[in-house]
Amino acid sequence: MVIDLFPPTKRDPFGIHKAIWDQIVEEDFTFPPNTDRVMASYEAGSTKTAFVEPIGVGDSMRDMPLFVEEGIHVWLPLETTYQTSWNATPEAIREAVFTGVFPTTQMNEIE
Repeated sequence: MVIDLFPPTKRDPFGIHKAIWDQIVEEDFTFPPNTDRVMASYEAGSTKTAFVEPIGVGDSMRDMPLFVEEGIHVWLPLETTYQTSWNATPEAIREAVFTGVFPTTQMNEIE
């Protein structure tokens, strides 16, 4: 599984999924309107399959399958997990995410 929440670059102008999938089979891939990130889950059994969910900034992350064996997967609740983690994040760290300024307090003192 790949969760690529960064925009495409010169190295991967159609995102990291296309760069990965081109190693298996070259297929056209373009982002739908208002999306330029991607979440992809790969089943690497006898038939290679990609489950691709384009995503845009501010979109909720969808649940995605994580393959543990050919034909067997578990669903990962990505948005729920993210929100639960974010809600437990200390305010100083949340502020650093928004401002880009890391707190000067020692990390073990942040609660």
